[in-house]
Amino acid sequence: MELILRKLAPDDAEDIYNMLQEIPADENGFINSAHGKTYDEFKLWIEKSYAASLQKGVIDGWKVPETIFWLFEDGKPVGFGKIRHYLTDRLIESGGNIGYSIIPGSRGRGLGNKLVAGLIGEGRKIGVERLLFTIRNSNIPSIRAALANGGVIEKVTDERHYISVVL
Repeated sequence: MELILRKLAPDDAEDIYNMLQEIPADENGFINSAHGKTYDEFKLWIEKSYAASLQKGVIDGWKVPETIFWLFEDGKPVGFGKIRHYLTDRLIESGGNIGYSIIPGSRGRGLGNKLVAGLIGEGRKIGVERLLFTIRNSNIPSIRAALANGGVIEKVTDERHYISVVL
């Protein structure tokens, strides 16, 4: 099994589009805003997402620079993740630096853990000093993945685990 983590590119095409249609629009608080889009709408989403990785500063009071990565297994996209370059107060409470998802048919095989490890490495390259996960308490696999990759529980509320990784 060959795993590759690749940054979103403006020319990403149909294989990425098809993968994004398999991942729910909102699952465990992870938003896949490409789900349900037409292919033409997807291409515009790719352009906007690429631009968001290059932006400076906060837009609309909460949108920060964010870079998207695709996880490929043996040449097929099976998941994706997002790294926010820094956080606002709102994102510290609900959002964090990292979000990710694996297509339903590829879950339960440790790919989420590997994706988290790769995203942490990419966060280091971006220059993030501390990555925060804000994970819903019911999302046990994501809590385990964050902890397995050096995460430390900062606090637990009625809704979420707050887990950080210092880079």
